[in-house]
Amino acid sequence: MAEFLLELFSEEIPARMQARAAADLAQMIGDGLSKQGLTFKAPQSYVTPRRLALVIDGLPEATPDISEERRGPRVGSPEQALEGFLKGAGLTLDQCEQRDTGKGIFYFAVIQKTGRPTAEVIKEVVEQTMAAFPWPKSMRWGTGTVRWVRQLQSILCLFAGSVVPVEFGGVVSGNETRGHRFLAPVPFAVTGAADYRSKLAKASVMLDPAERRQAILDQAREAASKAGLTLKEDDGLLAEVTGLVEWPTVMTGTFDEGFMAVPDEVLVTSMRSHQKYFSLLKSDGTLANRFLVVANMPKSAEAQIVSGNQRVLRARLSDAKFFWDTDLKHPLEAWVPKLTDRLYYQGLGTVADKAARLSKLAAHIAGLTGADATQAARAGYLAKADLSSDMVGEFPELQGIMGRYYALKDKETAAVADAIGDHYSPLGPTDACPTGPVSVAVALADKIDTLAGFFGIGEKPTGSKDPFALRRAALGIIRLILENGVRISLREALMFAHGLYAALPTDATTVANELALFFADRMKNHLRDKGVGHDRITAAFRGADDDLYRVEARAKALDAFLASDDGRNLVVAYRRAANIARIEGQKDGTDYISTRHDFTGGLTEENALNDALTQVKAETAAAGEDFTAAMGSMAKLRAPVDAFFDKITVNSAVAEERQRRLGLLGRICDLMNNTADFSAIEG
Repeated sequence: MAEFLLELFSEEIPARMQARAAADLAQMIGDGLSKQGLTFKAPQSYVTPRRLALVIDGLPEATPDISEERRGPRVGSPEQALEGFLKGAGLTLDQCEQRDTGKGIFYFAVIQKTGRPTAEVIKEVVEQTMAAFPWPKSMRWGTGTVRWVRQLQSILCLFAGSVVPVEFGGVVSGNETRGHRFLAPVPFAVTGAADYRSKLAKASVMLDPAERRQAILDQAREAASKAGLTLKEDDGLLAEVTGLVEWPTVMTGTFDEGFMAVPDEVLVTSMRSHQKYFSLLKSDGTLANRFLVVANMPKSAEAQIVSGNQRVLRARLSDAKFFWDTDLKHPLEAWVPKLTDRLYYQGLGTVADKAARLSKLAAHIAGLTGADATQAARAGYLAKADLSSDMVGEFPELQGIMGRYYALKDKETAAVADAIGDHYSPLGPTDACPTGPVSVAVALADKIDTLAGFFGIGEKPTGSKDPFALRRAALGIIRLILENGVRISLREALMFAHGLYAALPTDATTVANELALFFADRMKNHLRDKGVGHDRITAAFRGADDDLYRVEARAKALDAFLASDDGRNLVVAYRRAANIARIEGQKDGTDYISTRHDFTGGLTEENALNDALTQVKAETAAAGEDFTAAMGSMAKLRAPVDAFFDKITVNSAVAEERQRRLGLLGRICDLMNNTADFSAIEG
């Protein structure tokens, strides 16, 4: 068994593309080799800013010999059919066998294919992979026609220590690579994967991105500790910086105290977005005037590197302070009229129209969240105003956050300011959910307005495409409702929101119906992540129920009920009752489940079931929305239902008895369906 080593060396690969590229390389090369009948150990792929590398061990020297058997035409078939068969098999007639298959005598061709050298297969697979590589963006260079993410400089391709002659874009493979761009630029030869890793490490290159990531994190925490501070953890920035350096060295810099008058979020965003710096925090959690830069150079150059970065950061923060000082000269409300110059979306009006709708919708639903309607209307009106500020124009990711600061400066109430800052949340499953009543009202209004508008103009998610993040908006609404215990009719809120638009091509009822199904799907995803089966969630919706808080409570109670012995057995009995009632009802032209039949008394088991149904119906009605109690009451039906099916013949020859018993089965189904749609339960 032998080892295969591949390195594709180029100009810098964008950090955002690196992880996917490493996975694609391993997948495509592995699949290509497997299709040729080669077996091997799991591929190991690596990526740095300038190289994609792959190591595959356990490869045989050649593909296996293959014996392939083909059945041809029947003996005596037309000559044309025989010639076609022989041509396809690449054999002559005397090389074929004649066999009696029991359905006649046929020609058979046994084709022996000798295995190919693995190096030959590797050459083909690598060249095909490079030609078809799925870079999100790629380029051509010079006079060439091939494309790669950045200009390709060299290919290292070894199998069993020997060079495999790969060629792509005019670059021919060899056994050489290079180390760090500045610290070890001279090419050097390698003999295999172990030699490759060892020599790269000596040439100031950490090949494994996981190793680089951990080195950056360890150095950053150590540097923060030495300064008596703590690192502001940022996984996204850490991943990006890992893709920018091959030999990371963390260095500490400072910036002027005068910039600390600017909000922490602005300073952090400026350092993170523009310069890729890590922020440091004081013991009380506030921002310190220190930062960490991850350099691609050794410590010996620290003084010069830190000085240069401090100079650049000073200019960046000066811009941020200018935006802050300029914005403070204007009240937040003064920016609202400028929103008329911003189109929200074609057919949905301007951002000013959006703000007006938010104000009315937030006030409409304020009572359901426990919010003051006047404050909710005010927060909705001002929520988008900071989009016209200089600061948000420079840092769009600060929208809402800056609005909160400007609202507090204008002496708006804390509830209004917080609602402005929170109204985009939650942005994802890990984002904190607002809890303040006014914040919840405005956040709900923002997302409900978005969904009603986009569904109203037919811009709905399709497949994996969701350009307007409508699925995220729906999940945000679900979290706001469930985590805050908001009792709201989504259908009514959506129809009210629809009515606030000047005109939408799709009517309010259709939009509400479509969104009800949309929310049901999102709710299934949300509760499935919490371990609740999808069929339980379908059953919990009971058709058109749009109170998501009630749906969740019902689904969880149902899930617990079906985990019990009584619950499982009662569902089996429900199915039996429903099937009999449906089949016999079709024969009789009667719906035994929805039609009530008077019970006049019968055998002991019938009377016992009737009494149990009467008692449980009263108990479930008294339980109201305590679905756990309702399910507990229904468990009492198990014994009388089991006894009924054991002792009673439903399809009695006596018409009166048959109808009475079918009526009892219908009552079982109706009673259980009144709590949840048990027909949706699977298994």
